[in-house]
Amino acid sequence: MKTAIISGASRGIGSAIAISLAKEGYAVIVGYCNNADKAQEVCDLIIKDGGIAESYKCDVSVPSQVKAMVEYTKKKYSSVDTVVANAGIGSYGMLIDHTDEKITQVINTDLIGYITLCREASKVMLSQKSGNIVTVSSMWGQVGGSCESVYSAAKGGVIAFSKALAKEVALSGVRVNCVAPGFIDTDINSNLTQEEKNAVIAEIPLARVGKPQDVADAVVWLTSDKASYVTGQVIAVNGGLII
Repeated sequence: MKTAIISGASRGIGSAIAISLAKEGYAVIVGYCNNADKAQEVCDLIIKDGGIAESYKCDVSVPSQVKAMVEYTKKKYSSVDTVVANAGIGSYGMLIDHTDEKITQVINTDLIGYITLCREASKVMLSQKSGNIVTVSSMWGQVGGSCESVYSAAKGGVIAFSKALAKEVALSGVRVNCVAPGFIDTDINSNLTQEEKNAVIAEIPLARVGKPQDVADAVVWLTSDKASYVTGQVIAVNGGLII
């Protein structure tokens, strides 16, 4: 049976990815950091639909926890076939107002956490001579976002890292790709007023807010045999807002 680890899968984009990969026949590890109840809800939905899923508490900014999650998956399911590095935190505000602690928290979670998860997954995948890694960046990692400089730096690093890793592991049958979501209807944007959302929508060529499922569908394709000749790429899921 194929296995997939999705970090940050208790809600939003991560949960949509977990549910979608389960429908493709994966046994899914629903990674979460704080919200055990939400993670279990995702698992329950998958199991109710006939799939296999279990939640796993993992703070990706703590390397020992990441290592333990990958080792657990390999030991229980005998393989690690797909990993989606998705767990992240937002950071909005002027750079001059960011504390040292906040900067470190964002970089440790949104960049170093990705690198650590991909490193541990690569150890297994290289020995298997197969595997898929998908990282979840952001359109701000491509062009930078005003008042999101630290977040943009982390997400830009994810893009560069993904391209480099793809070259490093390709000869061993491991593919690495990245998705860069645009304005998606998730909790991270829940603080915006409808007027603010409408202003963003007016700039989107497809004239709508993206859904978590839009991103999940791109991830499913990237991990499928239909994308077997695709690696080192950044797939922008943003409705044409950033081209």
